Amino acid sequence: MNSLIRSTARCLRSGATVCLLRPADGPARAASARFLCEAADLQKDLGELVKKDKVVVFMKGTPAQPMCGFSNAVVQILRMHGVDRYASYNVLEDEELREGVKVFSNWPTIPQVYFNGEFVGGCDILLQMHQNGDLVEELKKLDIRSALLDAEKESK
Repeated sequence: MNSLIRSTARCLRSGATVCLLRPADGPARAASARFLCEAADLQKDLGELVKKDKVVVFMKGTPAQPMCGFSNAVVQILRMHGVDRYASYNVLEDEELREGVKVFSNWPTIPQVYFNGEFVGGCDILLQMHQNGDLVEELKKLDIRSALLDAEKESK
């Protein structure tokens, strides 16, 4: 990420309209300085978005109408824990957001879940946390009481 910003700044200072990027692990690629600026702005915006709410989900569709099974599973897990208030962003509405969030998190798939600005993982990680009880503990750190704790008391 920092190398992207440094490359963009270097390109803009030089007045170049096209820059040559050399990632450490791959071949050099050409990119327009405008695109690099937009990409850097998107990464900054994503950093701010994930910090605005305690729970943030980038998903396909909306909580009311998930458009893939994995996004639906994340919504259902959060619902089981009584997490009704969270920010959700439909990546199907914006291709730049869809690709940008993958770069931001360094995670290749959607959905993506964030707690207090920190990347938690995708559907598989959230499901694992739900199954082993870690999700209850993580929600507690966010001052969110899991509804499963109340359901457990009622069943006794």
